[in-house]
Amino acid sequence: MEYRVEEVSQFKGETLRVDFDCREPIFINSSVVSSLGIRSGITMTEEDIEEAVSKNDFRRARERALYLLDERDYGYVEMFKKLENSYSEDICYEVVNDLSRLGLIDDRRYAQKCAEYFLTRKLWGKYRAREEMRRRGIPSELIDEALEEYDEGSDDRLRELIEKKYARKLADENGVNKVKAALARQGFSYDEIKQVLAEYEEE
Repeated sequence: MEYRVEEVSQFKGETLRVDFDCREPIFINSSVVSSLGIRSGITMTEEDIEEAVSKNDFRRARERALYLLDERDYGYVEMFKKLENSYSEDICYEVVNDLSRLGLIDDRRYAQKCAEYFLTRKLWGKYRAREEMRRRGIPSELIDEALEEYDEGSDDRLRELIEKKYARKLADENGVNKVKAALARQGFSYDEIKQVLAEYEEE
C-alpha cells in the first residue's frame, strides 16, 4: 500500500512532522527527511516509511551513544545494554558495531582503563576488580590481560589502602578482624591480607 505525503512541517527543533493522506504521521529528523527526499506530494510505501523510522532511530541511538562516550569510555556489551533500554536490538547492534569499527568503542582499551582505575585509584584488589569488569561485559581474556600488568605492586597498594583507611583500627584483635573482613570485600586474597598485616605489625 502507498501513502501520499500531505505535508512536511516543523515540529520541534530539528524534528519534522510528516503527515500522510490516510496514515498516522511520523516524526523524523530533518537530516533523515533530506537524505531520503521526503517532501509533500510524493508517495511512500510502508517499507519506505519503516526505512525512514529506522534511519531516524539509528541516528538518535548513535547520538545518545556519542553523548555517553563523551562522559567516559564504554565497552561493547555495556553500551549495548545502555541503548537497549530505548531502542530495538537491531538498532543497538548497528550503532555499537559502527562505533567499534571507528575505534570509539574498544574493549581492550576499556579493560586497561578499568584496571588502572580500580586498582590504582580505588585501590581495589584483583578479585573485586575482575568481578566489576565482568559485570560490565568485558571479555574474560581481556580482563586477565589488563589485570596481569598489575601483578607486581599488589602488596604496595594494599599497604597504601591500610594506611589511608584502616591503620587506626588495628589497635586490638577485634579491630584487626574487622579490617581483614573489609580488605577481603575490597577484593584482596586472604594470603595477601595476612602477609601485609603481619609486615605492617612488625614495622
